[in-house]
Amino acid sequence: MADQRAELTWTEDQIPVSDRFDDPYYSLQNGLEETRHVFLAGNELPARFTPGFHIAELGFGTGLNMLTVWSEWENSGQTTPLTFTSFEAYPMAPADMSRALAAFPELAPWSDRFLAQWEGGTCDLATLRLEVIEGDARQTLQTWESAADAWFLDGFSPAKNPELWGEDLMQQVADHTATGGTAATYTAAGFVRRGLEDAGFTVTRTPGYGRKRHMTRAVKS
Repeated sequence: MADQRAELTWTEDQIPVSDRFDDPYYSLQNGLEETRHVFLAGNELPARFTPGFHIAELGFGTGLNMLTVWSEWENSGQTTPLTFTSFEAYPMAPADMSRALAAFPELAPWSDRFLAQWEGGTCDLATLRLEVIEGDARQTLQTWESAADAWFLDGFSPAKNPELWGEDLMQQVADHTATGGTAATYTAAGFVRRGLEDAGFTVTRTPGYGRKRHMTRAVKS
């Protein structure tokens, strides 16, 4: 599966939509603000940043979440590398990433540096150590040997991409989360919340971004 690429259609507003999952890669309203609301605030970032902090993610997509948190990492005064690991079954071509990220000029100082080096796999950008692990996360996460301080759960919608939200995978997320670590996602689907709770997280439903009434925050005790 690792050699499969994302297949896209672009809206009139130049937002990429997955043909495979019939779902946009980020909010039609404001993808950057959605990332800040859901994944940064949802994981209490940047307040929790410390040297050696490790973020993991289900669904790399355009790289928007990574770039947003990397910009916050540098802007908060951190000088050591942020470690960011993402699990992605259908990687987006760099040219498509560039087209999508052009919608966020505020991130250009980071997206330009990233795109200048990005060829897939790993990327060392001084204050960022990025690894994108290609393939089905239900297999690749099992063999991952690290633990994250924060998780961004950002697969396509549970109704359209249920395999990225199943109980077994939520258990793998928990097993690869440091004690006191967190997870956040834009969805408040009941089976996702139950899966996180059964895996050992304390789960809270909080106000969502834009048209989404609720989102989910989780803490591993």
